[in-house]
Amino acid sequence: MLIKTKAIVLSKIKYRDNDLIVKCFTSNRGAVSYLLRGVLKNRKGSSKVAYFQLLSQLEIEENYRENQTLQTIKDVRLDYRYSTLHTNILKSSIVMFLAEVLSSVLREEEANQQLYNYLETTLRWLDVKDDFSNFHLLFLLNLTRHLGFYPDTTAIESLYFNLNNGAFQSKKEDIYSVSGENLITLKKLLGINFDDLEYVKLSAKQRQSFLAMLLLYFELHLGSFKKPKSLQIFNQVFN
Repeated sequence: MLIKTKAIVLSKIKYRDNDLIVKCFTSNRGAVSYLLRGVLKNRKGSSKVAYFQLLSQLEIEENYRENQTLQTIKDVRLDYRYSTLHTNILKSSIVMFLAEVLSSVLREEEANQQLYNYLETTLRWLDVKDDFSNFHLLFLLNLTRHLGFYPDTTAIESLYFNLNNGAFQSKKEDIYSVSGENLITLKKLLGINFDDLEYVKLSAKQRQSFLAMLLLYFELHLGSFKKPKSLQIFNQVFN
């Protein structure tokens, strides 16, 4: 059955000598993996590979077969052409890092149009902006809303935030009770939109500390989540 869908590329790995397996988050079926046969063998194939850069936004026509682990693609074209996301070294570092996070957390083959719209819109925002140093922090924080563990802001004026239960609290209960600069940063980011990020001023050290806290938050709420392998390189390049 031929089905047209939008798709965002999450990962790609070489398979055998000339094939690629590409994992995408699609607008109609969630996470789907595709086998691209022979694309590494000739020039015609290599031009097709260029479509499948990390976090590229595509329109694909897939040859869908029910209960098949790897689907195939009949046709592909760009849904949105990035201007800077793959050429600016800082943005490409963000792309590599966020693609690894998304590939880890988006595993279900189930439609989630709101999440797809979120990814599509925020990546396009990043592509056209010059001030984006805190983008990845707000992106990951807002992603938790779609994954089901966005912080409970009922008692946001409290002195602590507990990573384990995702709620603000008046006293320190355990090692997961956060205070200090990370708490201040969390309160600044909660509820703001991406256009207001330029008013959030953080040092490289504060940014790294808050990111480490966010990743721990993901680990606590997603049992299969592990810190991205690209984190060290990302911190070196971006900070």
